[in-house]
Amino acid sequence: MRTICLYFEIHQIIHLKRYRFFDIGKDHYYYDDFVNESSINEVAERSYIPALNTLIEMVRNSDNTFKVALSVSGVALEQLEIHAPAVIDLLHQLNDTGCCEFLAEPYSHGLSSLINEECFKEEVVRQSQKIKQLFGKAPKVFRNSSLIYSDDIGAVVASMGFKGMLTEGAKYILGWKSPHYMYHCNQAPSLKLLLRDFKLSDDISLRFSNSEWSEYPLFADKYINWIDALPQDEQIVNVFMELSALGMSQPLSSNILEFLKALPGCAKAKGINFSTPTEIVSKLKSVSQLDVPYPISWVDEERDISPWLGNVLQREAFNKLYSIAERVYLCNDRRIKQDWDYLQASNNFRFMTTKNTGLPVYRGIYDSAYDAFTNYMNILGDFITRVNALYPEDMDNEELNSLLTTIRNQGEELSELHKELDRLRSKKAAGKKKGANTEIIE
Repeated sequence: MRTICLYFEIHQIIHLKRYRFFDIGKDHYYYDDFVNESSINEVAERSYIPALNTLIEMVRNSDNTFKVALSVSGVALEQLEIHAPAVIDLLHQLNDTGCCEFLAEPYSHGLSSLINEECFKEEVVRQSQKIKQLFGKAPKVFRNSSLIYSDDIGAVVASMGFKGMLTEGAKYILGWKSPHYMYHCNQAPSLKLLLRDFKLSDDISLRFSNSEWSEYPLFADKYINWIDALPQDEQIVNVFMELSALGMSQPLSSNILEFLKALPGCAKAKGINFSTPTEIVSKLKSVSQLDVPYPISWVDEERDISPWLGNVLQREAFNKLYSIAERVYLCNDRRIKQDWDYLQASNNFRFMTTKNTGLPVYRGIYDSAYDAFTNYMNILGDFITRVNALYPEDMDNEELNSLLTTIRNQGEELSELHKELDRLRSKKAAGKKKGANTEIIE
């Protein structure tokens, strides 16, 4: 039976304030609180709240046959808990239906997977723990920031125990292959790959309300007919997008939510169901390995990492930030750790892009790529000074590596202790269940 894997991403930009060169060393707070609060409240009211209510309604109206996947960056969860707790409540309600799967991703929604494996792993573990704490289940499937993927990244993700990973069905990677099959990482066959159908995804997230689009207006039955018309052996259709597309990119006045509500009924009439990523990677077999020697993403026509690292300014800022990654890793200062998360967020580098995509570039408070670079580097200069005050730049490498090794060993020991504790709890619970069954038989 053909299945649709519907996935939404939730991330919130942390807006930096205007920070001058003369603020370095004097002002250690980098954020525009007013803009951050007002922007998250706006997206919550216009998108997240109505969209999540719709998803909950869809599950209930379908007798729990409609299923959906979500991922929420750690940074977004922090902001939602502070400024929009109603969204967290709705996420709990959706989770309680049993028809929603939460995925893992980097805590900061950053690009650490491209430069620092230890930093990347730490972020993913931290976000996974927060998801488990909030929603009761540890994620089994991973999605990277902006679906960034390569063979090397896949191998790291597999080493962390994930069963599957979401990425882009980029044409120049697939060639003649279809995104409607399941593939696996060429360096780690245990990691299954679900590839985004960018056309069917963008038809909803980018084109739905465009009156000049040749398929406008798009109705649910037409959309499902497109899926039903695919070759019979193409069984997986992955529709991935940002949740903010529902209400922000595509206004509620376009009837985008009514379109969404009609999808399960139209799909059922054609014998098409909905599945979560874990269900798919657990039930279906991979048809082939996927070779991705260079990173791909779901952004821009090139589907690569040029939106963040395509020019000299971006690469200079990026390399400067991660030059102190080991020192931040050693640090226990809560403020520095939080600033590190916010400064890693990919949008900071996106604001510095000089790519000509033919579309307007959103730069927040900045007038140009150079303006974004200058402001970010001023902040980064102050941040690096604070980090070096704790762990000096001239600190002996041997001493630094010794500290890092000690911390990693302690972390591994704690992890083993937690696993042993879980085994003992499971054994104890099984013993109680067995005892209860014996009493019933007697």
